[in-house]
Amino acid sequence: MASIRPLYIIPPPKPTIICSIIPCVSCKPHSDYFSASSSIQNHQKSGQFSVSVAFNPSGNYDLSLSDDDDITPQAPAPMPPTQGRFEVVIDNDIIQRLDLSPFQAATGITSPLSAEPKEFLERTIGFTINYIREDEFDPRELSEFPDIRLWFLRLDTLYPWLPVVLDWRAGELARYAAMLVPHQMSARMGVVFNPEALELFVMNKVFIVYSWLKQHDESSMPRLKTKDMATMLGFGIGDELFDLIDDNAPLIPPS
Repeated sequence: MASIRPLYIIPPPKPTIICSIIPCVSCKPHSDYFSASSSIQNHQKSGQFSVSVAFNPSGNYDLSLSDDDDITPQAPAPMPPTQGRFEVVIDNDIIQRLDLSPFQAATGITSPLSAEPKEFLERTIGFTINYIREDEFDPRELSEFPDIRLWFLRLDTLYPWLPVVLDWRAGELARYAAMLVPHQMSARMGVVFNPEALELFVMNKVFIVYSWLKQHDESSMPRLKTKDMATMLGFGIGDELFDLIDDNAPLIPPS
């Protein structure tokens, strides 16, 4: 039987995290300050969509390519892009040169410190990746190409708060996470993340995004927006964590 092998092996009894790249992702957390639920429903005024979370307690990464052996529900289809969002278009040449100017031109963000959250939270940001494969029969997803992932890694290094302003309803947050977090692909279920790597990614973004929103005195409630971002990645964040941040951590602008 054919199987998909993982990028990183996680021995049992660690959980395998099964999720759709758009818009569902999840992970099994270990901290008392946050928790993952088995099913999360989000309803936006602009349109309803659901975020479903599935766990594979056996930790089995030998995922069948055939739907016959798979009882896990198929991943939901993505929502259309949000109308009027900032659209960043990249291609092979831009990716290979690690050129971030298309992002800066599309969004108007020339410096990480100059960006104000309000407009980007309202309009959101999305990516169009016009990537031509050297082999037209290459079956890999875009998030499996090292050069594409390297471009997103450089982008994330300069703009670490970016996940909070992405077009969540169209799956941009999940795809962005797939560019930066070790995972494997399932033909039926979408992305299967390394759970520890996803957990570290989410918590890192929680710290960065919360401080960034507070720094700009964002009226959209920094805690709520940060919690919403974590929920989209399968986490529930408790107020106790934010209390600790406020009590013990100075606000240092991410650079």
